[in-house]
Amino acid sequence: MKLGVSTATYFTRMYTEQALAPIAKLGAEVCEVFLATRSEYTQEFAQVLKQELAKARKTVPLEIHSVHALTNQFEPELFSRNDRAYKDALEVYEQVLALAKSVGATHYTYHGATMLKRAVKYKFDFKFISSRVNTIVELAENYGVKLCYENVHWTYFSHPSYFEALKKLCPDLGCTLDIKQARQSGVDYTEYLKVMAGRLHTVHLCDYDSEGATAIPGRGIFDFVTFFKRLRELGFEGACLMELYAKDYENDGDLKEAYEFLKDCLDRSLT
Repeated sequence: MKLGVSTATYFTRMYTEQALAPIAKLGAEVCEVFLATRSEYTQEFAQVLKQELAKARKTVPLEIHSVHALTNQFEPELFSRNDRAYKDALEVYEQVLALAKSVGATHYTYHGATMLKRAVKYKFDFKFISSRVNTIVELAENYGVKLCYENVHWTYFSHPSYFEALKKLCPDLGCTLDIKQARQSGVDYTEYLKVMAGRLHTVHLCDYDSEGATAIPGRGIFDFVTFFKRLRELGFEGACLMELYAKDYENDGDLKEAYEFLKDCLDRSLT
């Protein structure tokens, strides 16, 4: 199990590539690169990332575990029944996969289709959905990347039952667990772990208070020691990545404190 940070933690504070250096200064082993806009899907930007990664590695041997694209720019259209929209989305998706391969990322954190009409009860056509998912899983494999579907409260995968049904039809599909998104869905994270067992490759870490508001790790109520113990019981050997909202911390000192807190919790989970 490796501890790291997502560049999403620095979103709106600095550009994606600029986040690699401060992540390395925290001592992180791994990171996730959150691609914030289409110009960051290109091979030109991949070269920028590689240059900044080389600089960051002068501090620690930082590795890019995964990439994560801004969902609504193309991912929902991968489920579109409009052939033209679907084709365009596939082209953008492959751009991101090519970038992932170039920077050495082995995983793709995927949000997928969204549920924007919250008053509507969605009925899922799993035959259609699984066909599309298997296609993008196979495409990812062609680039040496594992597609990992993430639980997000405003997407199709807002409840464990969705992944429970989908994984039966998608044998090579991985997953990502997001703690704060589980809380925002109103479902205990242990229910997600039950359906994710054997498929889990990436975890997003964040804390929250008694009312569910997000918080920096160590300043909320989440029991990280027990959480890490449960991951160990599942045989999890992937990346645990601190992914915070910019509003939840003030400065790099706060992030260092949070990262050290998580390291301590990880160590304590061994006892």
